[in-house]
Amino acid sequence: VQLQAFGGGLVQAGGSLRLSCAVSGRTYSSYVMGWFRQAPGKEREFVAAIKPRGVTSYAEAVKGRFIISRDDAKDTLYLQMNSLKPEDTAIYYCAAREGSILHRSTEYYPTWGQGTLVTVSS
Repeated sequence: VQLQAFGGGLVQAGGSLRLSCAVSGRTYSSYVMGWFRQAPGKEREFVAAIKPRGVTSYAEAVKGRFIISRDDAKDTLYLQMNSLKPEDTAIYYCAAREGSILHRSTEYYPTWGQGTLVTVSS
């Protein structure tokens, strides 16, 4: 399976942005899909993930502001980001792992997209 993330950009604090991740190569409806981010000088961290049947999990830092969703008919993963803060500035990556167990660690995701940059200005 191949992943391609897009939708990043520059937004003011308090604004919104929606990221998309196009999936190709295999039917991804059986995959756990995740979003991670990496800020300059920091390690890549978990943002949100969604199981094949729609169960979701969020990092505390984004809970209540971000919404992860998937459209299996369109082979696309989304991350709706609201009430953005300057500390949300990072490169955002989508990732996939086969199966139904949701993990928050990068080591459990063998497949990654190329990343899309989100910059939130204060």
